[in-house]
Amino acid sequence: MGMKAKVALGAVVGIVVIGAVSANAGSDDKDGGSKGGGKDSSASAEHKSGGKDSGDAQAAEKKKAAFAGDGEYQVGSDVKPGTYRTTGNTDDMCYWERAKDAKGEMDSLLANDNVSGTSYVTIKATDKLFKSSGCEDWEAVDPKAKGTPASSMDGDGGMFKVGTDIAPGTYRSTGNADDSCYWERTKDAAHGLNSIIANNNVTGSAVVTISPTDAYFKTTGCGDWKKA
Repeated sequence: MGMKAKVALGAVVGIVVIGAVSANAGSDDKDGGSKGGGKDSSASAEHKSGGKDSGDAQAAEKKKAAFAGDGEYQVGSDVKPGTYRTTGNTDDMCYWERAKDAKGEMDSLLANDNVSGTSYVTIKATDKLFKSSGCEDWEAVDPKAKGTPASSMDGDGGMFKVGTDIAPGTYRSTGNADDSCYWERTKDAAHGLNSIIANNNVTGSAVVTISPTDAYFKTTGCGDWKKA
């Protein structure tokens, strides 16, 4: 479907390089519902021993599943593929980037974002480098974790996992000004243009229906959302 460039890129500011995202997004496959991968993929390959040492191995692997919000990490050695979450970021100072190599060129970029609030990111096995700057620490997401989905959300809260953080349904946000409210429904946490199901920049009142099949809902610069 055709979408206005302003709409697709409205929430991405600062040092984010948009062209490379568009060029590479098509190569990304789905993250399989998105909460999977992180803790599960880290743990499954390593938990082969039983008995007394298995508890120590689990504890060590859980510790390795988290990494600092400032740094450049080689995928496979410094950080394992999977879905990760960072929370508590303010003022769009958190920036992350998935890259296909460590050359630092525009063509290296697979996806990136400036984050306010919470972000989920799926790091793929084919990624080579993950960069993070000014973010709170990242933690692997447990694919089996259950939450109590809320019926309201912070309009500048970032990403919410549908069915875990936020319940599906129709939501309304009011008091949005100057086209600064941006929302996005996504099918995964890869952050390519192909990840976007629908999005919009809104002035005034906003109404959106989040489907049970959506993976995440992203909101930046909006008034608080309440379920209708």
